[in-house]
Amino acid sequence: MVLQSSLKNCLQLSCILRTPKAGFRSTTNGSLIIQSTSNDVYQNLAMEDWIHDHMNLENRQVLFLWRNAPAVVIGRHQNPWQECNLRLLRQKNIKLARRRSGGGTVYHDLGNINLTFFTCRKRYERMENLKLVVKALKALRPQLDVHVTDRYDILLGRHYKISGTAAKLGRTNAYHHCTLLCNADKFVLSSALKSPYKGLKSNATPSVPASVKNLFEEDPSLTCEMLLDAIAEEYATQHQTDHHITLINPADETALPGINNKTKELQTWEWVYGKTPKFSVSNCFSMVYKDSVLDVKVDMDVKHGRIEVCNIDLPEQWLPPALSSELVRSLTGSKFCPNETTALATTLLRVCPQDEELQNRWNVLCENMVMLM
Repeated sequence: MVLQSSLKNCLQLSCILRTPKAGFRSTTNGSLIIQSTSNDVYQNLAMEDWIHDHMNLENRQVLFLWRNAPAVVIGRHQNPWQECNLRLLRQKNIKLARRRSGGGTVYHDLGNINLTFFTCRKRYERMENLKLVVKALKALRPQLDVHVTDRYDILLGRHYKISGTAAKLGRTNAYHHCTLLCNADKFVLSSALKSPYKGLKSNATPSVPASVKNLFEEDPSLTCEMLLDAIAEEYATQHQTDHHITLINPADETALPGINNKTKELQTWEWVYGKTPKFSVSNCFSMVYKDSVLDVKVDMDVKHGRIEVCNIDLPEQWLPPALSSELVRSLTGSKFCPNETTALATTLLRVCPQDEELQNRWNVLCENMVMLM
C-alpha cells in the first residue's frame, strides 16, 4: 500500500474535504482511504466528527485509519467513574476522552488500531465492514481463527475479543468505528478499565467485560503497519478505489475549517465529565486517626458532573457541626472532581479555628472525600 503525503496529494485531499461558505460539497465520487498523522485522541475523534458533519457521503465512502497514544475512550452515555480507574489514569498521564458514538469503554495505545467506516446513512452496514476486516486478516495470515459475532465483535480463537464496535447514525451521514488489538499493553488495559469506586448507582450504559487477546500473541510477526495495509488493501479492492492511503493532519485548518474548535470541545471538563448521566454515590469509609477508627457515611447525587446533593454523617465530637455543614455547603454545586474538592478543602482550612488537632482531623476527612472521586 502506497502512502501519499506529498504537497500535491495534500492539496487534492484539501479540495475533497474543503467546506465552502455555501455548504460542503464533495468534488468527486468514489471511495477514499485516509490515515491520521496524529496520535492525539482528541484530534482523531474531532476528525471523525468533522467528516461526519461536513462531508457529502451520498456518493462517497471513506475509511479513516488512526492510532492513539495511551487513552481511555468512553461512550457518549457512559459514566467514567463507573468505567475506569481515574486515579490510575492521572498517575500514568493516560488521557480520558468521551466520543460522540454510543457503546462501551475501550483502551487505546499505539498497539491498537482504530478504523472508522463512513457512509451515508442508507448505506450503513457494520456487519459488512467487520467481514471486510476479517477477510483482510485471513488474507494476511490464513491460519488465524477469527470471526464476527452477532454482537459485532471480532473474536480470536472463538473466545478472545480483539475488536469492539460503536457507531453514530446522523440524519444523512453515519459512521461505524472499531478497534483492533495488535500489540496493546494488556496489563495497563485491564488496570485502566477496572473501576475502584464503590457505591455508585447510575443508569449510564455499562460496558460488557470480555477476555481480550493481541493478534501479536497469536503471531509475533504481525505489526500494526501490516494490519493497516492489509485492511486498506481489502477496502480498496472491495470498493474499487485507488490502492493508496492519503495522510492527513487532523489539526490542519486549511483542509478542515473549524477542526480545532471541535478538538478543544472534546477536551473540556464539561464534555468529558459533565455529560455523564445523573448518578448517586453512597459510601462508607473508615478514617484512621491516631489510635482510633471512625466510620463515616457519605451520600451524594451528581448531575452534569456536579454535586447536587451532599450529606456527610459523622459524630459531632469528631468535627464541629458548623464546620461539617460548611464543607457540605461548599461541595454542593461544585465539580465531582478531586482537584476542585482539594482546593475547596484548602480554602476552608484557612477559616478553621487555629486548633492543630481539629485541622488534622479536617485534613483526614477531606483526603478520604477526595478518594471517592
